[in-house]
Amino acid sequence: MIVEIKNIKKNFGEKEVLKDITLKAESGKAIGLLGRNGAGKTTTIRIIMGVFYPDSGDVLVDGEKINRKKIKIGYLPEERGLYPKQKIGEQLSYFGRLRGQTKQQSLDAVKKWLDRMGMTEYKDRKLETLSKGNQQKIQLAATLLCDPELIILDEPFSGLDPVNAMLLKDVISESIHDGAAVIFSSHQMNYVEEFCSDIYILNSGKIAVSGNLGEIKRAYPRDTINIYSRDPESISTAVLRKAADIVSSALPDGESSCVTVKLRDEKDKDRIMSMLLEEKAPFDGFMVKEPTLNEIFVQYTGDGI
Repeated sequence: MIVEIKNIKKNFGEKEVLKDITLKAESGKAIGLLGRNGAGKTTTIRIIMGVFYPDSGDVLVDGEKINRKKIKIGYLPEERGLYPKQKIGEQLSYFGRLRGQTKQQSLDAVKKWLDRMGMTEYKDRKLETLSKGNQQKIQLAATLLCDPELIILDEPFSGLDPVNAMLLKDVISESIHDGAAVIFSSHQMNYVEEFCSDIYILNSGKIAVSGNLGEIKRAYPRDTINIYSRDPESISTAVLRKAADIVSSALPDGESSCVTVKLRDEKDKDRIMSMLLEEKAPFDGFMVKEPTLNEIFVQYTGDGI
């Protein structure tokens, strides 16, 4: 299944919120939909969901206009959408039936997902009695109740401790492996890098950059290398002594056991490696330093800040 947003434009009054947005999500893959607050992410998601309708452009599934009665969509909003004073099992079953499940199907789905989330013991508890992290797990269970084909996750790791974050990572990975198309929106760039092969960064209602994340990173200059060592100071000294003519800087970082070397020309990477071997320098690893997604995000959305 391929879900496409094609040439979407959306105004609210005189404010142009989305300016010709195009993106694509495919079964078995996750894409990152990124942007600062107010960039247009939520409006894009709501158009996919059918909450808003675009002023122009289309939402397509396999080349045809989306029929939301035929495609199962799971949406985890940044702001929780469950009832705090209702029992967890009852409201999850209710949501399942709203999505077309029979009573028994909904009960089976509730049991499956509460078990998967390690939340079975809370079935008869009111949502408001749970911690923020456990409420987030219930919200994800509600998102996945009907085995959706398209999953939209907005800040899914909000409020989670490392153990529960690992559980959610496993669940999301399983959904991708099982063939769901996932749209992942988050300001936690490490999770986006882990899940998403392609990214779309919005800025002021426009796509500022898009494409395969690995290819975007490789398009940047490859003139900075990281050398990992238990003795970064000695590595830095050796580099500056033996390769000063090709190196702009060699900055050791004792905390990360790394020396970041800035080359005058990226073609001189091999010379640095040869020098380290000749000097029998105590290094453990050598790799080109690519920009992080966080750095790419700031470049395209920082607007000089």
